[in-house]
Amino acid sequence: MICVLQLGTIDYATGLRLQQRLVELRKENRIGDVLLLLEHSPVITLGRNARQKNIVASPELLAQRGVEVFECDRGGDVTFHGPGQLVGYPIFDLRAIATPDGKRKTLGAIEYVRRLEEVLIRTCADFGIPAGRICGLTGVWTNPQTVSSRAQQDDSLANRPAESRDLLSPQAKIAAIGVHISRAVTSHGFALNVNTDLDYFNLIVPCGIATRPVTSMAKELSRKLSLQEVAHSVSRNFGALFESQILWLENLDALLGQSVGVPVKAPAQLRQLHKEDDTFWA
Repeated sequence: MICVLQLGTIDYATGLRLQQRLVELRKENRIGDVLLLLEHSPVITLGRNARQKNIVASPELLAQRGVEVFECDRGGDVTFHGPGQLVGYPIFDLRAIATPDGKRKTLGAIEYVRRLEEVLIRTCADFGIPAGRICGLTGVWTNPQTVSSRAQQDDSLANRPAESRDLLSPQAKIAAIGVHISRAVTSHGFALNVNTDLDYFNLIVPCGIATRPVTSMAKELSRKLSLQEVAHSVSRNFGALFESQILWLENLDALLGQSVGVPVKAPAQLRQLHKEDDTFWA
């Protein structure tokens, strides 16, 4: 069973401390698999493979825009989190993933990332947005076939060569993925642009890829969406892809059966890095 907690908007530091706490509890088998769904206040995060030069805005501009900067232990380069973006942090034990025949198996890092991508591809499809993968790149991208379908309704585009239409609207990244896996327990996860203000992405080179734009569900559909509806779609698709029942919880107390709250300051033991092998994926 996957327990889902929707937390609203929280700052990145609080979300990071909460993940650390739940990861330790999952390793101790004191909780089952958990999916955190939330929004962050504006923040730029640098993964383990990040290059500082991919933050193109000055510190003064970032301060003016109210954007924090954090280094973290996920895979990947530089990305942005902010309001209108659905962020998901699965805290899963990859040694206990269900298979269609009812058995359990250990899920490898690459297969895990592919399942996350498929969850988001199906979620986009639920709202009529064709999306898929690009070979050699991690994440979810709008499908160039959408350009052809729109061209049929736009004479100015329809009269252009196919190559020209594709150049006008290249594949755009709609969801980013960066995970951390320690002793088979996952943290970090994905960020799906729902109603995100895409201007924030001009502050960075998103994921270190300068040649492809970033998009959102709202931009693709020319309307804003209910973040709650998208969250429910994401949770349903997690259930399908991970062969698991979904249980929505009201708060952390319901998860643990005791009051834990969201730590304001990280306990000393959570600030200590364990000496263990970690796997990263961008």
